Amino acid sequence: MISPQDTVRKVGDLAKSANVLRRSGLFNPLRPDEALRSTTNVLKYGPFAGVVMHGAHRHPSAPAIVDELGTLTFQELDDKSNALARGLAAQGIGQGSVIAALARDHRGLVLSMLAAGKLGARLVMMNTGFAKPQFADVTKREKVQAVLHDSEFFGLLEAIPSDIPRIITWVDEKDNVSDDTLTLDKLIDGQSTKQYGPPSKPGGMIILTSGTTGTPKGAPRDRVSPLQSAQFLDRIPLPSEGTVFMAAPIFHSTGLSQFTIALALGNKVVFQRRFKPETTVEGVAKHKADALVVVPTMLQRMIDLDPDFLAKHDTKSLKVIFAAGSSVSPDLSNRTAQVFGDVLYNLYGSTEVAVATVATPTDLRKAPGTVGKPPVGVRVVALDENDKKITKAHQIGRLFVSSGLSFAGYTDGRHKNVVDGMLSSGDVGHFDENGLWFVDGRDDDMIVSGGENVYPLEVENLLADREDVHDAAVVGVDDADFGKRLRAFIVAGPSSKKDVDEIKNYVKDNLARYKVPREVIFLDELPRNATGKLLRKDLVEMDIDGK
Repeated sequence: MISPQDTVRKVGDLAKSANVLRRSGLFNPLRPDEALRSTTNVLKYGPFAGVVMHGAHRHPSAPAIVDELGTLTFQELDDKSNALARGLAAQGIGQGSVIAALARDHRGLVLSMLAAGKLGARLVMMNTGFAKPQFADVTKREKVQAVLHDSEFFGLLEAIPSDIPRIITWVDEKDNVSDDTLTLDKLIDGQSTKQYGPPSKPGGMIILTSGTTGTPKGAPRDRVSPLQSAQFLDRIPLPSEGTVFMAAPIFHSTGLSQFTIALALGNKVVFQRRFKPETTVEGVAKHKADALVVVPTMLQRMIDLDPDFLAKHDTKSLKVIFAAGSSVSPDLSNRTAQVFGDVLYNLYGSTEVAVATVATPTDLRKAPGTVGKPPVGVRVVALDENDKKITKAHQIGRLFVSSGLSFAGYTDGRHKNVVDGMLSSGDVGHFDENGLWFVDGRDDDMIVSGGENVYPLEVENLLADREDVHDAAVVGVDDADFGKRLRAFIVAGPSSKKDVDEIKNYVKDNLARYKVPREVIFLDELPRNATGKLLRKDLVEMDIDGK
């Protein structure tokens, strides 16, 4: 039962959200007809297709996306996706069909997303970093009936039944694609570009979790509310009718959410199929981008570029660097400010809970490493072992989030823990006396070593803050005497002496003795997936003798 206090809060959040949308330019109170049209399209076709259709109505000739093949306007996206929807329908794909997209960031993926929305098909956004077993497991579990994929992934599709139809979304010359292979361009050719649909029911999207501990789970995105965009815009001044450089992959929730909002604000979105730190810096300078969307690992690689290279490229146009997907260490936060200025906004959330908190440049200056505060319409609490709310600053608890964007359960029927209507993030954290939140680690990352609770992330951030360390990870491994012990993995910088004892003494001088890693392993790079998430399981199971 909803309490009177909850009702008052929801009404207040609604009013605040509407004001955020007005302030950002996403809602014009003088044109309620435009708002009605946009809302209707979103409800009929889903959020992504609805946003592009609205853009085609408001500014048809404005550039929407830029990829290696050039620029497509909002109208061209709308027209081509109408034609593609008809082409897919001719192949037997329609309302209720489940199709998978296995593609990098380019027009082929965007058109696939739009056509799926117009057909009312369910679209599974596959991870381009999948190995064959993961791809096969997800395809089987989600009952995929057709796969739209880039030609580079021919080999990956050997893992699924040959009778599942395949359509090429992007052709690379090196892949020797035969002339009789079915492609998006062939499906589009000759089809009418008139408005398609609408379906009687939106198909929806399935976003996959990172899968850092096994086969990724599917998180449906079926519930839609235009006001939920306010959670991203409340604390992040994303541009309107500007340019957004999209370095993060849009198959994941970070890239997808920001891509959708960027188009809703009338921006031009610049893609690159493969991330390279040098080309990202060059692209930001070339397009005079107002905003850059990254995962923290990408940002780290950009910051680590030669200072002379960075100095040669004018990136002063950047007003926002949006980073999400994993935590931003205090060191990365400080170094980003030195290179790009006070433009870093770090969003903390997950595929399941969506938005939890946002750290602004002011927050990060005040408390490097913070994940900030919840935006409008979001509540975050820390609960103790008895599920009681923690009200004392600096006391660590399990983090729970209430958000209108939170998912309703995995596609396999499982769900995350829910307490009083709030969803577990799977992390532990705390807040300080200023109300700023901090993530101390994953709930299941905590180890008990010699009777002491230890969160590896604290040690990890300390090591990453060293000038001679490019990257660091700390995990708990089994120990016959202490139950668990810490093992540190370090990617050394050019000035590093790779002195294990010096590293251990550094930790001992800054943290409690029981937080000192028993082992320090130097690696050329840390194992990460396509979205930059650290594969901790791989580190725990690594044969350190053979590396």
